[in-house]
Amino acid sequence: MLKDVPRYECLLKAAARYPTLNPSDSEAFLHLLRTGDAVSAAEHAYLAKHDISPGRFMVLMLLNRSAAHQSKPADLADEAGVTRATMTGLVDTLEKDGLVTRKNDPADRRAILVQLTAAGRKLLGAMVPGYFAAVTKMMQPLNKAERIQLVALLQKIQRGLPVPKPSNRATTAAAKR
Repeated sequence: MLKDVPRYECLLKAAARYPTLNPSDSEAFLHLLRTGDAVSAAEHAYLAKHDISPGRFMVLMLLNRSAAHQSKPADLADEAGVTRATMTGLVDTLEKDGLVTRKNDPADRRAILVQLTAAGRKLLGAMVPGYFAAVTKMMQPLNKAERIQLVALLQKIQRGLPVPKPSNRATTAAAKR
């Protein structure tokens, strides 16, 4: 993470050397990266207090939002944007910690379901209120109209980006998060 974003004047000088560098684009991009790094670090720090990684937290939250608190591993992988192998690793560690369990799917004997356990629900009950309080605090500098505008701007940037397919390298990093 950059400690400080380069001053605009530095970007102007760099643009003289690199004609494809647009100082305004680069400044916005660097601020976006720095903010993303800071947000990610804050999330990691909060989750670390509860001894859980962002990847594992994401799986618990995905299971928690389903009515039966269960899902097929392949569906979880698709929703999380990770490979099935990565999801298997996440589920393995969650199961080892007693936060989820695997069971046969009564509708399809060939399939298994991952289900949130009472311990998993208890952990979420203990940590989710603080998580969302931290999110609210993080977004507090923006008023409602600014938050709406921020979402619209971020979605606009996302629409211009290629849709990444889960790769072992990218999803392994995501699982550690």
